[in-house]
Amino acid sequence: MQILVDLHTHTVSSGHAYSTIMENAQAAAKRGITMLAMTDHGPAMPGGPHEYHFGNQKVIPEYLSGVRILKGIEANVLDAAGKLDLPVGRLNKLDIVLAGLHTKCAPNQGCEANTAMLIAVMRNPLVDVIVHPGNPEYPVDIRAVVEAAKANDVALEINNSSLKQSRCGSRPLCLEFARLAYQSGTKLVLGTDSHFADAVGDFGEALVLLEEAGVPLDYVLNTMPERVLAHLARHRAPK
Repeated sequence: MQILVDLHTHTVSSGHAYSTIMENAQAAAKRGITMLAMTDHGPAMPGGPHEYHFGNQKVIPEYLSGVRILKGIEANVLDAAGKLDLPVGRLNKLDIVLAGLHTKCAPNQGCEANTAMLIAVMRNPLVDVIVHPGNPEYPVDIRAVVEAAKANDVALEINNSSLKQSRCGSRPLCLEFARLAYQSGTKLVLGTDSHFADAVGDFGEALVLLEEAGVPLDYVLNTMPERVLAHLARHRAPK
């Protein structure tokens, strides 16, 4: 069994990534990835794309290089109420909505407030995945976040980039997230968070962490595209 879906990738439109969607798709095909989510940062990210970027994703073919393309966003949380940086009307037209806490976008007022903010985000039925929840820059009550993710049927991400080159200090927190999510039956996904095509489909560090946490690979949604699509469809009306 292998990971067939990469749910977290960026293109040049994110402002600090370096590959196109075509280059990402070609890299995905070479690694055996059959489904790829295009999830550029939302407009609040410095250098990020205008909201029209997300409204116009309909022009992208459903398949590139034989890889199915999901049109999405890595939305930025903006306030304690869990507001995201793309209007509901545009979010509702996307295939996938990732949401996360990012510097210069989300307030950081300590563990209790950060936990409440993430829980507020997860109550939004359009949010599918919370990305890099183990980011030590935004401390949270891990158990409370895992319980809220299960209650709201939101998946939690184990972010390969956090374990490799970003968000130093994430590993022990991600390990605890993985263990508690598996114990409680909370959905888990893996994401490369690739900002260059060569990283698409590379889950090496995340796979090592899953093994250490005692999480079977088949527990992760990305092992089967059908499971990913079922998760994405749970709150959405057919298009």
